[in-house]
Amino acid sequence: MTSSLQLPRRTFLAAAALGAAAAQLAALTPAFAQAAGASRRLEPLKSIDAGTLNIGYYEAGPADGAPVILLHGWPYDIHMFVDVAPALAAAGFRVIVPYLRGYGTTRFLSADTPRNGQQSVVAVDIIALMDALKIQVATVAGCDWGARTACIMAALWPQRVKALVSVSGYLIGSQEAGKVPLPPQAELQWWYQYYFATERGRAGYEKNRHDFAKLIWQTASPKWNFDAATFDRSAVALDNPDHVAITVHNYRWRLGLVEGEAKYQALEDRLAKAPVIGVPTITLEGDANGAPHPEPGAYAKKFSGRYEHRLVSGGIGHNLPQEAPEAFAKAVIDAARG
Repeated sequence: MTSSLQLPRRTFLAAAALGAAAAQLAALTPAFAQAAGASRRLEPLKSIDAGTLNIGYYEAGPADGAPVILLHGWPYDIHMFVDVAPALAAAGFRVIVPYLRGYGTTRFLSADTPRNGQQSVVAVDIIALMDALKIQVATVAGCDWGARTACIMAALWPQRVKALVSVSGYLIGSQEAGKVPLPPQAELQWWYQYYFATERGRAGYEKNRHDFAKLIWQTASPKWNFDAATFDRSAVALDNPDHVAITVHNYRWRLGLVEGEAKYQALEDRLAKAPVIGVPTITLEGDANGAPHPEPGAYAKKFSGRYEHRLVSGGIGHNLPQEAPEAFAKAVIDAARG
């Protein structure tokens, strides 16, 4: 099923919920609503030991609200959801926005833990966070690495995921799939993956990570005119001491150039079969996404439950939650409430 934001809203209830959320947000937090652009921050931060990490996260909304976990991508941070989180909180959800491993205030508990970026381990981190916060079931939503992580959670732990919202759809991969050559134009889009495969690339990212990230933002969202303050607010998260190691391992692992941890191999074997996702799902795509991404028709059949795809128009690029927060928040509300 495909819809567009140019079409009528799917249900009156969903429209009313989002409208009420916006009104409540304006009423309850006028200072936030009136703050200019990048002066808004997801603060204060909390932290909790979860699995191998001490995870830094932002929380908003009522403690007894239905949980929603928002997962950011690379090279972004929790401010991908700077406008989404308060809207969902105002709608009555308990909103959790964690820094992924290698970002912001999240830290490894042990210096001896491998700085592993393989796909399954990031999902394991978020399941551990849910356990630490005593959240049994949550709606999970994300973009980029966050969307992949949300998809993996829904595929491997469907009993923990009430509903899924994923930008660019089904993003679960495997090392075997990573070995398949793509057409030249598609390979060109993945230039940074090959850069990271070299020691020069690792050193270059270490030295120039902020300029590198800004280039990715610009190419992935060519029509998004973000200002310096908006970028700088997120770029600070990339100064995490494990960020480069996690990023480089992730992209090298995808190409089969490095191994993951043996204890996660059983999970990767299951993911390599491209499991169908059965939880209620809404996928989103911006009409100006400049990052590598599959066409919606290529993954529609990977969702066997209640499913809808939405194209968000208006020059929206890869960072859809930050570029089109109303559309993203509405998708989360619709997915969570059915």
